[in-house]
Amino acid sequence: MSTQEQVLTNARLVLDDEVIDGTLVIRDGRIAAIDHGASQTGGAVDCEGDTLLPGLVELHTDNMEKYFQPRPKVEWPGRQAALAHDAQMAASGITTVFDAVSIGDVDEQSMRHRALDEMCHALSQIVHDGLARVDHRLHLRCEVSHPNTLVRFNELSSSPLLGLVSLMDHAPGQRQFASLEAYRVYYQGKYQLDDAAMNAFMATQIDNSQRYSAEHRRAIAASCRERGLAIASHDDATVEHVVESHEYGTRVAEFPTTREAAEASHRAGMAVMMGAPNVVRGGSHSGNIAAAELVELGVLDILSSDYYPAALLDAVFRVAAMENGYALPRAVATATRIPAEAVGLTDRGRLAPGLRADLLRVRLIDDHPVVQRVWSAGRQIH
Repeated sequence: MSTQEQVLTNARLVLDDEVIDGTLVIRDGRIAAIDHGASQTGGAVDCEGDTLLPGLVELHTDNMEKYFQPRPKVEWPGRQAALAHDAQMAASGITTVFDAVSIGDVDEQSMRHRALDEMCHALSQIVHDGLARVDHRLHLRCEVSHPNTLVRFNELSSSPLLGLVSLMDHAPGQRQFASLEAYRVYYQGKYQLDDAAMNAFMATQIDNSQRYSAEHRRAIAASCRERGLAIASHDDATVEHVVESHEYGTRVAEFPTTREAAEASHRAGMAVMMGAPNVVRGGSHSGNIAAAELVELGVLDILSSDYYPAALLDAVFRVAAMENGYALPRAVATATRIPAEAVGLTDRGRLAPGLRADLLRVRLIDDHPVVQRVWSAGRQIH
């Protein structure tokens, strides 16, 4: 056996449409072969009946921000923060991650404004220096109602790491906050504003949305189409929202808030993404549609860990265990093949000869998936 070859045997291999007991061979960072049954090759790794999956593909997580600001008003050095985030991705079985950073924020004092360049630089640095365990890409979350969003997008859009752009509008009366009262309750509590200050805050956000949202949405979408960048909608709530998103060439419908929007997005050919924490917790923390309901309808296409990396693997197995859930191969595809295809990555997300050997070895303990080993391009990273 060559030093560049590894044989993993006695494993449950989750393929596109079936699960088999067999052997997988890694050679020079790629999957070289998949066979039924156990291998007698000397030096083969006995997986002891564990499940072998493609490495998880995460399209939307703001987890990196937590490492740059671990506590309010505490900012952490960039490279150390990026590496700590990278290690958590690897430990969670995520081998490809689109790190979400936000352009524009309703809070002008938010660390997101100050840390945006630092996060992008630190991420590029650990990738360039070969320090990253997993494959990092950039996801620009564009708050289209912010006055400076288009300028900042144009400054960052040339990054070679950029692979996904989402268009958001968190202004009062828009999408997630169609209810003005819900907006008031959320932000007045978050920022501890009195009634007068809250009224002024809302008036500013509404004015910004009316002045900038449509223009910024059109311009950023056009730029993405020219560059071949995948576009994601965010928090669509109505069929009208979905029609607009589809017209812009949107590939991913992030977190639709209603059944109506989710079904319309799926019919339009957009991959419907829901949060894995929504699955694990049994519902949305903000009172929107439950991911489990979309599984039952067959319109949940992609799972995202969102704010809790370990939730992604857990949610995959919960979806497979639901009474009206998906078979395991389809459940696994929501966190591997489908998100990879949605952003144009055709070299990963499946167990198949010729693809990257991004792999995840999982053991079920009391029906809970526990990560045993993780490989990125054939290199063991956890």
